[in-house]
Amino acid sequence: MNKILDPIKNIFTRFHKPKDASSAPRPKVDRFTLISWGLTWLIVLGALGFALWRTQGVNAATVALPTSAPDASQPNVALPAQGAGGVATSAIDRLLQLKTNIPERPRYDPVTYRVSRGDGMWAIADEFKVKSATILYVNTQLDDNPHNLRPGMELIIPPVDGLYYEWKEGDTIQSVAAKFDAKPDDILSFPGNNIDLTDPVIQVGTKLMIPGGKRELRNWEADLVTMSRSNTGSTGTSDFGSNACGGGPVDNSLGWPADDHTLSGNPYGPGHLGIDISAPEGANVYAAGAGVVTMAQAGSNYGYGNVVQIDHGNGWVTVYAHLSQINVTVCQIVGQGQLIGLSGNTGNSIGAHLHFEIRIGGSNVNPYDYVQ
Repeated sequence: MNKILDPIKNIFTRFHKPKDASSAPRPKVDRFTLISWGLTWLIVLGALGFALWRTQGVNAATVALPTSAPDASQPNVALPAQGAGGVATSAIDRLLQLKTNIPERPRYDPVTYRVSRGDGMWAIADEFKVKSATILYVNTQLDDNPHNLRPGMELIIPPVDGLYYEWKEGDTIQSVAAKFDAKPDDILSFPGNNIDLTDPVIQVGTKLMIPGGKRELRNWEADLVTMSRSNTGSTGTSDFGSNACGGGPVDNSLGWPADDHTLSGNPYGPGHLGIDISAPEGANVYAAGAGVVTMAQAGSNYGYGNVVQIDHGNGWVTVYAHLSQINVTVCQIVGQGQLIGLSGNTGNSIGAHLHFEIRIGGSNVNPYDYVQ
């Protein structure tokens, strides 16, 4: 045992000499102290060795990052790391996600939107997640006509569908709700109205949001009088009847009136009893069905601009508006698919398109339900 401890003993006594080695004797170190020091050094050296070994193992399993930009066409696939001897080692194959999904907060106040050229009522309503009728309710400068949109016009966009109402003397929650076909609880509980539910007193002159409220919109399309036959015989036969054009072909099987089958602006709905079909300036416009032309008129025509109207018999009428050119005349008989004009931007229109209507018995219907 002494042979093992003597070298360690000599090392420690060498570093613990007194300042004057000639005058002071070396301190005597007992075996227990030497064993404690030895074990301490063994633990420290062992820990350092283990740490060094772990560091080398991690470095060996590390994959070098690419120095060039990744190929966007290739999928993000994690490659296995190569360890010593080319053996694949385990690696983390997940990609770090730095994007945080923040939920949309509900909006309780109106916002102002400036109309740009090419905007349509349907597109604006879709952007703000409200109905086009809501925008017409609130913005009286439009006079209930979606075709009155103009570039630079500022619109008030409510946070939800409905309308605003200025409180008047004698109003109650129940009476206002009944007036606009809304629910009293929706008015009281809407956060933007800031009504104290413990004491729901509303001052005269206060403007409130009426969620779900609605009012009658003026039907501008009805101002264009439908010219239908007035004969008492069988419409579309040799019995011409009493009107200027008389009879004509009967055709209730209607086709698409333009080459493009997509919408460019307003769909069918309140305040817009037709559809706006994508059609650049000068695109062909076709008769949706066989019939007789009962209107081929240039001018404003209640915002329609240059307009053609065709009577298909049995009370069926189609209307084609905002044309840049009219290629037919009144009382002319046309066949389905015949060219009747060119699309344009006349009348109350922002950007070239074809406004197309179908009327049955004088009432408008959704063209989408009838064209093939």
